[in-house]
Amino acid sequence: MNYFSSDFKLGILGGGQLGKMLLFDTRKFDIQTYVLDPSDEAPSKIACNKFFQGDLMDYETVYNFGKQVDVLTFEIELVNLEALTQLENEGLKVYPSPKTLKGIQNKGTQKDFYTESNIPTASYLRFGSPAHLQKSVGNNEITIPFVWKCTEFGYDGNGVKVIRQISDMDDLPNVECIAETMVPFKNELAVIVVRNPSGEIKTYPVVEMEFHPEANQVEYVICPARIDEKVAEKARAIALNVSEKFNHVGLLAVEMFQTQEDEILVNEVAPRPHNSGHYSIEASYTSQFENHLRAILDLPLGNTDSKVAGVMVNLVGAEGFSGDVVYENIETILGWNGVTPHIYGKKQTRPFRKMGHVTIVNSDMQEARRIAEEVKNTIRVISGQ
Repeated sequence: MNYFSSDFKLGILGGGQLGKMLLFDTRKFDIQTYVLDPSDEAPSKIACNKFFQGDLMDYETVYNFGKQVDVLTFEIELVNLEALTQLENEGLKVYPSPKTLKGIQNKGTQKDFYTESNIPTASYLRFGSPAHLQKSVGNNEITIPFVWKCTEFGYDGNGVKVIRQISDMDDLPNVECIAETMVPFKNELAVIVVRNPSGEIKTYPVVEMEFHPEANQVEYVICPARIDEKVAEKARAIALNVSEKFNHVGLLAVEMFQTQEDEILVNEVAPRPHNSGHYSIEASYTSQFENHLRAILDLPLGNTDSKVAGVMVNLVGAEGFSGDVVYENIETILGWNGVTPHIYGKKQTRPFRKMGHVTIVNSDMQEARRIAEEVKNTIRVISGQ
């Protein structure tokens, strides 16, 4: 099929920053792209050929959107599965497939899948509600501390909470959840796997993620991870196994824990471009976004190696500020070598909302990490007076 400068139409469900960055590559290749998103101010709106406003969880909206395109993908997991399944049954190419998404969309189902597939993961229990969870804690079936996760609709640290004492369970939402054993890990790692329908498969280097202690969001992504090569090989092998078991097409981001004994445990996965791969726009031969595009169109995959060490800093809304966004001191960091800011296009900021990221590339990893800290301490995402 001729994808370039043609009548071919790629559909993307979700018009957030991931879609916006994917659209950079559709524009580079002159691929016609349609986007569906609930917000009329979605970041992707400025970069697609046609924008449609609508509910991603509504069957008719998603189905009717899908009937207008030749290949359908998504940049967010919270989409109507029934509509995707029906579209696929009618012959539309949907990547990743609804079957893959079904195994991932619910975190409880995802954890069950790891157990059934003999993929190493932290031990856990599933509960229909916080009341059932509290009863189990009262019966000493679960030991505090543990990690509470809602099974659906969590994102960017929302829907995850460390339970350190009984009172931490008082304000949990009344939803299905899992209680996961706390892992005393050395590092949080991630590996992005890319696979096309023909079966070609590649992994990006292992990255290391440093998290904000309060917001439970990634603050820094460091590539390559500062770990032993044998541990890195093990992480990539496990990521490939996870990919094979899910039989996905496109990108699969596999988040992991490196334990004190250097074992690798799978935390969770995302079947789409991912925050842990943003560094690849500047630091890799082929960015994660271009490779997702290549994969879902069954084109040859690009080189996933890094050209240079890269560190990504997330730009999130500063505490105490809500309203029209201002990127304070952005002019300062623009004067620094190897520093590239990406602004997502969200007009309103609020505390800890992801508003952009900055990539730092340098031949010296320690220097890249030092500059990243300086970037973090210089730029602030605040609201105008």
